[in-house]
Amino acid sequence: MPLHEPVAGENIPNQSLTNMPVVVPYPTLCSLQHTAPPTSVVYPVTLKFEEVVYKVKVGQRGWLCGVVGSSSKSAEKSILNGVSGQVCPGEMLAMLGPSGSGKTTLLTALGGRLPSAGPRRLSGKITYNGQTFTSSVRRKIGFVSQDDVLYPNLTVSETLTFTALLRLPRTLARAEKVEKVRRVIAELGLEKVAHSMIGGPLFRGVSGGERKRVSIGQEMLVNPSLLLLDEPTSGLDSTTAQRIVTMLKRLAAEGGRTVVTTIHQPSSRLYHMFDKVVVLSQGFPIYYGSASAALEYFSSIGFSSAFSSNPADLMLDLANGIPPDSNQATSEQGDTTDEEQKLVSKKLISAYEQIFATKLKGELKSMDSNIYGDNNKRYQASMRAKGEKWSTSWWEQFRVLLMRSLKERRFEAFNKLRIFQVISVATLGGLLWWHSSPNHIQDRTSLLFFFSVFWGFFPLYNAVFTFPQERSMLIKERSSGMYRLSSYFLARTAGDLPMELALPTAFVIIIYWMGGLKPNPVSFLLSLLVVLYNVLVSQSLGLAIGAILMDVKQATTLASVTTLVFLIAGGYYVQQIPPFIVWLKYLSYSFYCYKLLLGVQFRDGDTYECSPGVMCRVVDFPAIKSVGLNHMWIDVCIMALMLFGYRLVAYMALHRLKTR
Repeated sequence: MPLHEPVAGENIPNQSLTNMPVVVPYPTLCSLQHTAPPTSVVYPVTLKFEEVVYKVKVGQRGWLCGVVGSSSKSAEKSILNGVSGQVCPGEMLAMLGPSGSGKTTLLTALGGRLPSAGPRRLSGKITYNGQTFTSSVRRKIGFVSQDDVLYPNLTVSETLTFTALLRLPRTLARAEKVEKVRRVIAELGLEKVAHSMIGGPLFRGVSGGERKRVSIGQEMLVNPSLLLLDEPTSGLDSTTAQRIVTMLKRLAAEGGRTVVTTIHQPSSRLYHMFDKVVVLSQGFPIYYGSASAALEYFSSIGFSSAFSSNPADLMLDLANGIPPDSNQATSEQGDTTDEEQKLVSKKLISAYEQIFATKLKGELKSMDSNIYGDNNKRYQASMRAKGEKWSTSWWEQFRVLLMRSLKERRFEAFNKLRIFQVISVATLGGLLWWHSSPNHIQDRTSLLFFFSVFWGFFPLYNAVFTFPQERSMLIKERSSGMYRLSSYFLARTAGDLPMELALPTAFVIIIYWMGGLKPNPVSFLLSLLVVLYNVLVSQSLGLAIGAILMDVKQATTLASVTTLVFLIAGGYYVQQIPPFIVWLKYLSYSFYCYKLLLGVQFRDGDTYECSPGVMCRVVDFPAIKSVGLNHMWIDVCIMALMLFGYRLVAYMALHRLKTR
């Protein structure tokens, strides 16, 4: 359609747009040229979204609002307002708009990761070859978030290999999965850094562009029919960004994939690589159609530029309510007033409604599953063939996740600082309690209480960080349907055991014999088992606190308060606790550990020299009498309940973590 230049100075809102010669970049329907090639190994997917609306309730600030009643008056804020469109196999759609315009929200909705009920409501219709979102559809979608969520201590090859072992179907042998990793590394140009660490804030790894390609490679392993990317060029230089977009264009054109990406401010070179563009302004669509026809469309409704510029810059200015230079002097210095910006936005939204909305809505609704032809038959056949919810078995997930956890934490867990910390404390403690006399009952009981306190608090503070630090990774991988939560939970906690049990074992070996406790191998072994038992219980509490709060600062604060209470009520410092608060000591695992350690070292008939020539019973010593030496097996069972109870609480807290 030829370009019709607008009359200078015309006022768009005062004229009927339907009577104006306006450029409309259609057709909307998928053409034959966008059908996936017959040799494609990808099952082509046509993505269609109709009248997508997303609203959130504002004014709710935690559970206290429900108490005071403010939640009943909370208002709704619209993030997306009736966005429609379609992307065909072989096409690449770009979503443009300023920050806060709803690009990421729309992309997340297209990936099936937004809730459709509750305080956040998604409405409209999103289909994949005419089918709604299911777990089978999810496995054919690749989603690359803006932030590269990767383990810093794994190499590029290890990162992709573990992803392949978890996400590729069980019908493939391990060697086939490894071979696919090799091909993806070659396809993305990562051969030179295949054995380099990903890196993180504390140490240097691969570059930003290479990290982004690793994130894309994780999704490419499952051979996605639909690839969604959130700001894939964010933070990259122009050359690296060009390589990323060129690679995505090739994946779409040659592989028959459907590619959708958000992009903040692409260069002119990048912009012209896109097939279609959606432009959003405050959640409202102001353009949908061919990228090459966008400037003609905006020019035909009265927004043309006097000089050649990057189309993306012009559209972002318009989305911000800033008119081009030919209509109004402005803009980079902020000369445009708020009222003028609102007027420009109103014009653009009105033009879209009159020119696009009705026609687009009618065309999309007229489509049915028959238009997808052979593509849809191949896609549906693949869904039936891969109808299982999980790609791998529970045991395989656990085994791979455990192996990954051990490799990822191999540098963090056995670092020199932690080893030095434990060994130095044990050595210093051994010197302070050097060969304490059996008659120095006060020193011996204080040493046992030190055992229970140190290994009641040290593992707790380490465990508090576990799930808050893994939150982003857990959400990302669970949203992709990579594994069951139970397999992750058990593998993650089991992966911590080598370090959590090795250090206390070394600690007890050093300080037990230096401190002059009962020189009996059985007593030593039982004392070690009690300490390790205490470590597992305290670690369980730390996991529960971290999983419930999912915030490191809040979790450490709560852990500090908890440990202080357990320390005071542990049976050593306060021996005559008032009856109305005596129940606190029965919540303290330090109390039970201390009691069990006393039971290993002393018996009811044991005596000690309480004064020269006078023998007293051990059970009458105040620090032992307040705790007692009876019912040891009940104490073991209570700690077992704590162990499993805290871990169950942690698991249930993770279960409530939103992945969609």
